[in-house]
Amino acid sequence: MTIRVEHVSKRFNAFTALDDINLDVRNGELVALLGPSGSGKTTLLRVIAGLEVPDAGRVLFDGQDATTRKIQDRNVGFVFQHYALFRHMSIFENVAFGLRVRPRELRPDEAQIKARVDNLLKMVQLDWLGHRYPHQLSGGQRQRIALARALAIEPRVLLLDEPFGALDARVRKDLRRWLRRLHDDIKITSVFVTHDQEEALEVADRVVVFNHGRIEQVGKPDDVYDRPATPFVYEFLGHANRFAGQVHHGVGHFGGQSIALPELDDARNASATAFARPHEIDISRIPSEGVTAAKVEHSVKLGPVVRLDLSRIDNGQLIEAELSCDQFNLLDPQPGQIVYLAPRMVRVFLDAPVSVRMAA
Repeated sequence: MTIRVEHVSKRFNAFTALDDINLDVRNGELVALLGPSGSGKTTLLRVIAGLEVPDAGRVLFDGQDATTRKIQDRNVGFVFQHYALFRHMSIFENVAFGLRVRPRELRPDEAQIKARVDNLLKMVQLDWLGHRYPHQLSGGQRQRIALARALAIEPRVLLLDEPFGALDARVRKDLRRWLRRLHDDIKITSVFVTHDQEEALEVADRVVVFNHGRIEQVGKPDDVYDRPATPFVYEFLGHANRFAGQVHHGVGHFGGQSIALPELDDARNASATAFARPHEIDISRIPSEGVTAAKVEHSVKLGPVVRLDLSRIDNGQLIEAELSCDQFNLLDPQPGQIVYLAPRMVRVFLDAPVSVRMAA
């Protein structure tokens, strides 16, 4: 089923949660709503589910206006962050709940319910736990049961509100890969909320980045990471170093470096900011033209990479760089030593009007 959100706005007293949101979710697509707390992503999910009524705009399912439909008439499965399982019911009965509360004329018989629940428990790889109770399961197991319960009613849309937020990092990683495989198998239109950038980039077909109730960018994971539309998207999707400067006649000047930006040839002394990620910065012991001198402040090994904290000699700005362990051992930078930096790739945004450009 397709979902279309048209000009949806929602306020809570003086707080604007959603500000004229437009979004299309394609049939069978897995879409991540990504953003910081309070950015509007959960409010939009609740509007789609029918748990919140928008102040303006509408929501369409398969082209039909569903804005005023009751929750039970939307055929939507909802998975909450904290499972919301019934503690007094067995796992089997938790999954069967949505089927048992259907109107009598739509309710399956006991044999059909058993077959459906058994199949779902096998799908989430927990068919051996049907007789247990929620308190006897791990967090990851409870979340999979919550998902099975949402799927029991055979929804046309699956909505997940930070489904792995309450779990530890290792379990989250395992479950998000499992969710991707499950989605590929059942091909149900799905929308999930997360504030975890890695989770969104790994699981989703497309990522919707929210900020202050508005959408900053929509795109495939590679697009939003490699071609961010705004400085907010760039910084939200990973660590970033900022370099203030100017663009004049298609050339960007940032500290001691000049960067060719032919697409900005019309700019005249325009204030701009260049961004570079830590792994995009080359470090050398040898000075050369166009490099920036910096002092090594601190280094820390993070598994296969080493993070370096450096301070620019000219203005004291702190810069973060990442090297492979082999590169670090070859360079052998010691605290207090002077090294020379050259960003391998930068992304330049004019400060006003905001516009993104990329340069190697």
